[in-house]
Amino acid sequence: MIKTLRAMWQDTLLRGIVKNSSYLFSSNSIAIVLSMLQGIFAARLLGATDFGVLAGVILPVASDIHRLVSFRMSEPVVKYLNQFLAEGRKDRAAATVKGAMLVEGLVTVLAYVVLVLAAPLAARYFAKDPQTSSLFLLYGAFLFTYAIYETATGVLQAWNKFNQLALVRLVQSGLTAGLIFAAYLTHGGLLHVLLAYLTGKVVEGLTTSFLALRLVRRELGPGWWRTSLKLMPERRELGRFAISTNLQGTLNLIFRDSETLLISLLRSPAEAGYFRIALAVINLVLLPIDPFIAPTYRELTRTVAERNYDLVRRLIKRVSLIAGAWTLVAGGGMALLGYWLVPLMYGAEFRPAYPALVLLLIGYGFANTLHWNRSLLLSLGKPGFPIKSAAIAGSVKTLLTFLIVPIYGYLAEAAILSAYFLASIGLNVWRGRREISACEAREAAHSHLREVE
Repeated sequence: MIKTLRAMWQDTLLRGIVKNSSYLFSSNSIAIVLSMLQGIFAARLLGATDFGVLAGVILPVASDIHRLVSFRMSEPVVKYLNQFLAEGRKDRAAATVKGAMLVEGLVTVLAYVVLVLAAPLAARYFAKDPQTSSLFLLYGAFLFTYAIYETATGVLQAWNKFNQLALVRLVQSGLTAGLIFAAYLTHGGLLHVLLAYLTGKVVEGLTTSFLALRLVRRELGPGWWRTSLKLMPERRELGRFAISTNLQGTLNLIFRDSETLLISLLRSPAEAGYFRIALAVINLVLLPIDPFIAPTYRELTRTVAERNYDLVRRLIKRVSLIAGAWTLVAGGGMALLGYWLVPLMYGAEFRPAYPALVLLLIGYGFANTLHWNRSLLLSLGKPGFPIKSAAIAGSVKTLLTFLIVPIYGYLAEAAILSAYFLASIGLNVWRGRREISACEAREAAHSHLREVE
């Protein structure tokens, strides 16, 4: 055991991931605590129904619409910036950033137009209150401060500025928590809590964009914006990559991240509130693992490009061991203590969130341990397979949701979501490991041919 730990510590690649993750982890730890405080005070102030309307319906709708039409530009930006900077092609790197920002800006305008059209329907069928339509549009105003947010995030990741991303999230979480606490002390209502969330999002979007623009100017020169878009990556290649990330994001949105909306539609905002609380507590289990994802993707991309597949295998094995150990301890503790912890934090009205928490721990624990599954396939140039696995598993999940949830409620949705994680991620891991073996076989064949020649 000691030998294994020593070997893991001496692994420079793993240490690099841990270092970058530590920035995000430190801020995430505080941010998640602050986020939970936000939820606690908001839930106690609003009650199950209004909290369900706010956290389970209004907040997700604007964000989900933006995600639905966006191209998740952070991933293409990280990929191509790393590639062009390694080649010394700052002009092509500048063109990539410029193109990504332009695309994202246009998408933001489109997202708000869609929100304007969707708000009356969302208010009637999801919130079950037509008078909340204006609240959707008010909160959706944050979209304009997120006009280049994904690109900005990718820029900061590509230049290894994970500490800045961490700091921004920390500031956003602290500001939002402070404003919600003020609303709680002054006996505010739904509007006051909504404005608190809106303020936090605006600060996060503007600050991240400012930091990225400053970095690009410093690294690529003050005239980077004048770079011709003709120097961008080959359009077909870039388009295929961007579309694949968009499709993946869309599938995740439909099949994984719209649970509270579906529960509110098929059952009630109150049940959506219970489910939302269960997800909030789950964040404690996800806490140290989420920061691993972006650095792991970055290192996997570099290692695959070097064709060092032994190192790839070692890396995914070790990050799985770290994630699995934490998940077992934290998840087990949460399952044992959650029955008392949930009502203690959120109030007795939210005790029904506990059984949903236990069911969700199964799926999220699996996803936690194998968090690298999609990153590996992207690094190996197989962005299409996660889409296929999500589509197959998600189609079955959606069918089951509409058949079972109207009868058995939010607990059925928790079980279905966990099963979805097991199926889709299991398929990704199987294909990723098979692809590594295929790459190793090709490298061995090429090496043999060179020796023969």
